[in-house]
Amino acid sequence: MSEPRRVLILGGTAEARDLARRLAGRPALEVVTSLAGVTRNPERPPGRLRRGGFGGAAGLEAYLRDEAVACLVDATHPYAERISANAAAAAAAAKVPRLLLLRPPWDEEPGDRWLRVRDPEEAARRLPDLGRRIFVSSGRQGISAFRALTGHWFLIRLIDPPEAPLPLPAYEVTPGRAPFTVEEEAELLRRHRIEALISKNSGGAMTYAKIAAARQLGLPVVMLDRPALPEGPRVPDSAAAADWLLRQLATVRL
Repeated sequence: MSEPRRVLILGGTAEARDLARRLAGRPALEVVTSLAGVTRNPERPPGRLRRGGFGGAAGLEAYLRDEAVACLVDATHPYAERISANAAAAAAAAKVPRLLLLRPPWDEEPGDRWLRVRDPEEAARRLPDLGRRIFVSSGRQGISAFRALTGHWFLIRLIDPPEAPLPLPAYEVTPGRAPFTVEEEAELLRRHRIEALISKNSGGAMTYAKIAAARQLGLPVVMLDRPALPEGPRVPDSAAAADWLLRQLATVRL
């Protein structure tokens, strides 16, 4: 009996977990999901789990070779540009087929008040025109861009409470893990008298409720543009990713 073919999923998203579930239990396939380790208690996908970084593109290339990985699926967050760049470089060097599983971005709808910006620094420059009480739901990266806004108050949503004070003049942290309902998000915005939101265009249903709640309340949303990701094959969901793997591993019954 031949050895199972190994698939490495760079995970941390709902799509990565769903792909692992779709592939679970296939005797001819071994699925390994790698998590960067940023979240303390992540949802565990089926199959083998690997925690922590690889040490850049060179470390990931070595892992692909040493572990005889047959296919690599990059199913990280749409804003994990460094990880995606490393994945593309490592897969090319190791000659391992690579797929980018990238959920589509949200589209602006009637009633939305989006202000599209390139980065947190541009967001900080635009905030004084929008309000003084700001809901930041774009993660902790880039928060230091708002440190000079001494007249503002920030509500920061994080999955895990910060281990050290954030570099902001005035703020409150609200821990929470998606999904949320529109009603929950609207109540949060009203209770804290929020005047504007800062968000990444993450796409998908898990965190969309805040966008719908902002539309409902007529609040502006400062939307951080997605970064450019490496070229190559890409699919929008886990079902299409499983199909891609079926074609790549033609000798394996998925």
